[in-house]
Amino acid sequence: MMKKILADRTSLIDASGIRKVFALGATLHDPINFSIGQPDFDVPEPLKQEAIKAIQTGQNKYSQTAGDSFLNEKIAQQVEKEFGWKKPATLVASGVSGALLLTFMSLINPGDEVIIPDPYFVMYKHLVNLLGGKCIFVDSYPGFELPVEKIADSITEKTKLIIINSPSNPTGAVYSDQQIRAIAEIAAEKDIPVMTDEIYEKFCYDSDCPSIASYYDKTILIRGFSKAYAMAGWRLAYVATHQCLATVIEQMTKIQQYTFVCAPTPFQKAAIAALDYDVTPLVDSYRKKRDLIYEGLKDKFELTKPAGAFYAFVKAPDDSATQFVEKAIANNVLVIPGNVFSEKDTHFRISYATSDEKICQGIEVLSGLV
Repeated sequence: MMKKILADRTSLIDASGIRKVFALGATLHDPINFSIGQPDFDVPEPLKQEAIKAIQTGQNKYSQTAGDSFLNEKIAQQVEKEFGWKKPATLVASGVSGALLLTFMSLINPGDEVIIPDPYFVMYKHLVNLLGGKCIFVDSYPGFELPVEKIADSITEKTKLIIINSPSNPTGAVYSDQQIRAIAEIAAEKDIPVMTDEIYEKFCYDSDCPSIASYYDKTILIRGFSKAYAMAGWRLAYVATHQCLATVIEQMTKIQQYTFVCAPTPFQKAAIAALDYDVTPLVDSYRKKRDLIYEGLKDKFELTKPAGAFYAFVKAPDDSATQFVEKAIANNVLVIPGNVFSEKDTHFRISYATSDEKICQGIEVLSGLV
């Protein structure tokens, strides 16, 4: 009898439903691709030139494990200015996905509970499961606001971490200042760290995006360069904490030594310039895309108007969102079933990070399927 080859943990995660649809898109002729969450614009030219210059001047070796010293210094300066943290601890990671893995590996023991508002970014669930933790999903349907009371009621002695993602993937929700403050008070009372995933923090359309880092020192702040600067393939993000959680950054850095080693060095040089680059015109163009998708679908579908990121989470007209997604794909429109991001299968996610022309085409096809 053949020995069992695979580790048990491989059975705890599934292949990404997003990637499955993305791969399917490569086989279709000119699809209307609402599936993948990456900007349709390219890296701004001045930032490309910074990367090119770094490559040409030989900045191609390993950086320090924690990241380029000048980049970390600039991150620390901006974090201190924004949140008042004195000498924050920082780490440059290989994308937000790398930052999430390092954070969870540093904090989660088997049996630890992690509170996650549902819907959620797909990676949270699978990484927590991979490490033997237990996801405690807190329902935020139908309006996708931060479910403060439900989170408070979900806390137990085993709660290790609360996760916030605002602006949200997949819903596009932006949590209010009042809700963020309330979670900060709850977390402080129970002495529970909060991880805030703010990869979409530049994409706020109707108001400012409050961060729990403004109100709670035991916050693990994660931000990245993939969305606002279209550097998805460059794999760059950063993690910052108040000095009271500096030991978390120390442990994440130690684990990075034996996993990612460091983030890509020449792109870290470009990230230094990116921190000063104004993306307001790009965000303004995405506000128009948000309005286009919302106005085009609101009369045919049930959906909450997204306030940030570049996603709409739309209620399917059928009992099963998966079945509706299959219809959409059969009509050359790629969308993602909501059960990829949720314990429910009632909605589907649209990424409107595509051309206005494709958005209009997609609205017409989806409306015709109702």
